[in-house]
Amino acid sequence: MADSFDLTVIGSGPGGYVAAIRAAQLGMKVAVVEKWPTFGGTCLNIGCIPSKALLHASEMFDEAGHQFKQLGIEVSPVLNLRQMLAHKDSVVNSNVTGIEFLFKKNKITAFRGTGSIPAAGRVLVTPESGHGQTIESRNIIVATGSVPTSLPSIAVDEVNVVSSTGALAFKEVPKRLLVIGGGIIGLELGSVWSRLGAKVTVVEFLDRILPGLDSEAGRQMQRTLQKQGIEFRLSSKVTGVEQRPDGTLTARVEPAQGGEALLIDADKVLVAVGRKPFTEGLGLEIAGVALDERGRIRIDHEFKTNVPGIFAIGDVVAGPMLAHKAMDEGHAVAEIIAGQKPHVNYALVPSVMYTSPEVAWIGKSEDELKAEGKEYKVGKFPFTANGRAKAMLATAGYVKILADVTTDRVLGAQIIAKNAGELLHEIAVLMEFSGAAEDLGRTMHAHPTMSEAIKEAALMAGDGAIHI
Repeated sequence: MADSFDLTVIGSGPGGYVAAIRAAQLGMKVAVVEKWPTFGGTCLNIGCIPSKALLHASEMFDEAGHQFKQLGIEVSPVLNLRQMLAHKDSVVNSNVTGIEFLFKKNKITAFRGTGSIPAAGRVLVTPESGHGQTIESRNIIVATGSVPTSLPSIAVDEVNVVSSTGALAFKEVPKRLLVIGGGIIGLELGSVWSRLGAKVTVVEFLDRILPGLDSEAGRQMQRTLQKQGIEFRLSSKVTGVEQRPDGTLTARVEPAQGGEALLIDADKVLVAVGRKPFTEGLGLEIAGVALDERGRIRIDHEFKTNVPGIFAIGDVVAGPMLAHKAMDEGHAVAEIIAGQKPHVNYALVPSVMYTSPEVAWIGKSEDELKAEGKEYKVGKFPFTANGRAKAMLATAGYVKILADVTTDRVLGAQIIAKNAGELLHEIAVLMEFSGAAEDLGRTMHAHPTMSEAIKEAALMAGDGAIHI
């Protein structure tokens, strides 16, 4: 007789593990199917967590070499890449074993193998070796995440031409790194190896980096990264990469609209042109689950597919491919299955790029508001006028708040700063409650803090800031 569960989650990434834990908290008998040796999916194993470990470590190395002297600290840092990678691996291990502990704590049954859906109410678990096992489940959540998008003309071997996975594990710092793609993943990983000594060149098909970001912030970040030594070739495409007998890679770079090609030599090439939903081997066509034109699983506002009892969340459905978006969806879908009425506010999904400085944003950009014909006002405050930022040698960047001209309701915000991702969330809370810029400007902030720049930007949207 097959094992029977109230809920089976296929995939243990941020969306999947949150859904499983929340469902268990609500009294369901829960199973999770995971094909990898460890839980946590891309984010914890080869994405968010290891990349942030390297971003932080490389930032500390860079600060020790360039800023410590100004603070009266005389050091000459020496890179121990093996130890830095060991730190990264330790952080990953701590996080994935933490998920395993939480599963045990919440009495969640884990099945190792690839999950597929032969029919509604059934999940087939196929291990790497041995016979498959069928699970009966009243509800099924597909949370299998995404994989890197490939380019047809460029073969990724994860040694010389790598995806984000390979770029987290270089055994030595490449002298020359070519990054294909000017989005968040390419710029974060490019900045890691740039700080450690690589000459980094970023090739982007569009005429700007970070196309989803407010254009002013995008231009500012490009100038900042250029000052840090990263070279950009915009409106360009890589049409091929060849390896010479000596191991050197030569990339053929052409104008996006066609034209004379340029040859760029590199020691490593990172392909970071986006991600695509991972639905391979799930048997969705057999179960009759509908996909959209981009290969994503179609769902309604309650994460239900067209097949009763089958739900989907995270990177396999529409929306930004962000771990925290998947986590909120996992939390919500578990409560929906339990009969509750939760809500995910897709208008307020925060985004962060963890370069140095970080850039964080939420809500509408100026570009979007202009396109909508919305009347808005801008409150902007630079960190060069913030006392704490000066003390920390962290004056790069600004806070920009966009508010409705009539109601003063905050419509969006962008922050470029050290720890911008941490600073953003008081604006997120304000926007969740439809707060006004004046509300933020009249809220007392501790002094001296970086967050005072948010208060001042809010005041700038009104009668004016104090410190500028």
